[in-house]
Amino acid sequence: MAQLIISAATEGEVNPLMPNIWEMGVVLVGFAILMFIVVKFVVPMFEKTFAERAEAIEGGIAKAEKAQAEASAALEEYKQQLTDARTEANRIREEARAEGAQILADLKEKAAAESARITAQAHAQIESERQAAVVSLRSEVGTLATTLAGRIVGESLNDDERAARVVDRFLADLETQNAGAAK
Repeated sequence: MAQLIISAATEGEVNPLMPNIWEMGVVLVGFAILMFIVVKFVVPMFEKTFAERAEAIEGGIAKAEKAQAEASAALEEYKQQLTDARTEANRIREEARAEGAQILADLKEKAAAESARITAQAHAQIESERQAAVVSLRSEVGTLATTLAGRIVGESLNDDERAARVVDRFLADLETQNAGAAK
């Protein structure tokens, strides 16, 4: 093949594998103009777009890092507030328990005092009713005793002094018998 190329070049024929110098010059000038346009106008636009995108990405990353830092700070603050709230709730709960225990103790004390008052009042009332019953019984027993003694003796004991002495003696004898029987 090399012989074919050499023989074609010597005979004056145009060799298809060898470029034409004029065509090469025109292509080179066109390439230089195209290269100038690309370097002068297109590359700066690409660089500008690349710089804007890089800045936007870096700004987005910075914003994301800032947002992450703020979120972390907010989370820590939230955790601290939650811890403080739990501590406060525990303190309030303990105060409420202590206050409830104090109220319960006060109510028990008041109930005991009221119970003692009611018991004392009941004892006083019972004692006064007993005294009234004793007085009533003394008068009834006295009347019955004088009537019975009058029947037994055969004479009337309508004399109040005599009747009172008889009743007192009778009741004293009854109390002595009751005291002896209780022992």
